Amino acid sequence: MRDRLSATAGERVAPFVKGTNMGPYEAAKHIPGVSGHELSYVANRHFSIALLNEAVSDLVNAHARLDISQAWGDGTAVAADGTHMDTYLNNLLAETSVRYGKAGGIAYHHISDTYIALFTHFIPCGVWEAVYIIEGLLKNTSEVKPATVHADTQGQSVPVFALAHLLGFDLMPRIRNWKGLTFYRSSKQSEYVHIDSLFGEAGKNVIDWDLIESQFRHLMRVAVSVREGAISSSTLLKRLRSGSHKNSTYTAFREVGRVIRTVQLLRYLSDPALRRRVTAATNKVESFNRFSQWVGFGNQGVLADHDPIEQEKAMKFNALVTNAVIFHNALDIAEIVRQLL
Repeated sequence: MRDRLSATAGERVAPFVKGTNMGPYEAAKHIPGVSGHELSYVANRHFSIALLNEAVSDLVNAHARLDISQAWGDGTAVAADGTHMDTYLNNLLAETSVRYGKAGGIAYHHISDTYIALFTHFIPCGVWEAVYIIEGLLKNTSEVKPATVHADTQGQSVPVFALAHLLGFDLMPRIRNWKGLTFYRSSKQSEYVHIDSLFGEAGKNVIDWDLIESQFRHLMRVAVSVREGAISSSTLLKRLRSGSHKNSTYTAFREVGRVIRTVQLLRYLSDPALRRRVTAATNKVESFNRFSQWVGFGNQGVLADHDPIEQEKAMKFNALVTNAVIFHNALDIAEIVRQLL
């Protein structure tokens, strides 16, 4: 009976210990009734990545059912972005980040417009973050199913626009470096009053509609394969990014992406309210990143695990605890509102 009680206590405490990055033996010094060995054993043997994903989804669903959560958003939009996590250098995922100037990895979160995390990845610093924009949406198993996805400037990629559109998502990233982006005409004869200079020289930058039509069935087969999990979206986007211009699949994806990105750029230019929504969404994910790092205060924020699977679990534990705090805060706010009413 004593062992069963200890195991139950360990299961209750382990998510907090791992989510705050305290470490089992340090946490055991401050938590009566459990040992460091018990906490380590429970976290390693009783919590898998799949189980943590389910726990995160359960919290997302519970949060979405609160009336107060609608004060922040309706769940139809999500923002994706990464934040640097410090690690020790001698492990498989650690790289020195050019942007941050230190070793570590990237915690890549998909944050609902209600501030809660739908899905979390842990990826190397050197990876192209945009390939994980679609992946997190497809792996989200909660009842919150956003149709609009916002991202930072890495989301401006043409293949990402194409895949998002084929899968039914409205990709609207934060736009930067306008001088480096090309607007495409629907035909050589197309001219646009007041904004024709955006499209470059007359008769240039024209969409190849014949190519899209000839490859459309193949594009849809690829999209269905991604949706059904036969191929991951990140693998596909990596291949498309480095694909040969002689490859018909690459060129067809490129043409579709050019169409969708041109439309989205024009929407972004012409709609101030949309620009404000994109900025607000990306600010929410940055707020979550700061808060999740505050929650993971243990070991000065440095991940001690060297195993990539354990690092992934650490990020999901952190997202789980952060979501739990957000959910608890929403409950407290709702209770105060009821008292005021």
